[in-house]
Amino acid sequence: MTYNYDLAMIWAFLIAFAVFAYVVLDGFDLGIGIIFPAFGVGEERDVAMNAIAPVWDGNETWLVLGGGGLMAAFPLAFAVLMPAFYPPIIAMLLGLVFRGVAFEFRWRDPRHRAFWDFGFTAGSIVAALAQGVILGALLQGVKITGRGYGGAWLDWLTPFSLLTGASVLAAYALLGSCWLIAKTEGQAQKQAYRLARRYGVITLIAIAAVSAATPFLAHDYYTRWLTMPGILLTAPVPVLVALLGWMFWRALGRGAQSAPFLLVLALFALCFVGLGISMYPYIVPAQLTIWDAAAPESSQVFMLIGAGVMLPLILGYTGWAYWVFRGKVGAHGYH
Repeated sequence: MTYNYDLAMIWAFLIAFAVFAYVVLDGFDLGIGIIFPAFGVGEERDVAMNAIAPVWDGNETWLVLGGGGLMAAFPLAFAVLMPAFYPPIIAMLLGLVFRGVAFEFRWRDPRHRAFWDFGFTAGSIVAALAQGVILGALLQGVKITGRGYGGAWLDWLTPFSLLTGASVLAAYALLGSCWLIAKTEGQAQKQAYRLARRYGVITLIAIAAVSAATPFLAHDYYTRWLTMPGILLTAPVPVLVALLGWMFWRALGRGAQSAPFLLVLALFALCFVGLGISMYPYIVPAQLTIWDAAAPESSQVFMLIGAGVMLPLILGYTGWAYWVFRGKVGAHGYH
């Protein structure tokens, strides 16, 4: 039993790591799609595109790893969550597909570039909004009947899930702005600084709003965040968020180029820690724990061998891609 307990925790950590990697890596290129209309047609938009062109499709590897890992390591949770979130999941996938097609075709079909630019932005917005809605719907809870989803088709659609959807949208826009600060020069970089200030304010307000609403979704959340002794353990999270927000504004004020992006990554990590504090040990809040939903021990061992081989390869080629395409970008080069 102890061995299986440890295996379930290892797989929970691996899936959480894959989800976090997806959020921060694909988050900034989705963010660039969200803010894309703010850049001038022509060179500015080409520069923004080239800032993510070498890496955007590789970033989505982590989404496949997170979703596939959930299905294989925690099949009961996968069987419950998929039908609960079918509409936003389908919307997210369609957004990612349309966005990817638009990304490539805007270079190969310049006569209709305005249409492909619209598709790039629309797909990015739909995908980001759907991801945030899924997060909010998961936090507010999923109804289970027997060993399957027992709720209605639109249970995921609530004011809280729309709040988290809008929050993720703003946070991705902030992340994309900060990536462009680090990767561009000239007018595109000046516009990225302006957008980072705007979405920095919106994101911090959104974090405060979601943090204020979450404890009132369930008694467990309330006791962990707002009662003794739990508050002694959780209080450092909002304090560190405020500190990072202050450091972020200082970095923008002094014209730093890499620091804003790194600080926003740290802010995302803290939000992820807060999510873990709220949910642990549940994989479906208040319904299924990590161990309730875990696959048989033999399956987890078999998959762990594969993950031990594949994860270093994924990390290696991802790191290599970012290293090769480091530095500033221009309007010409990748394509």
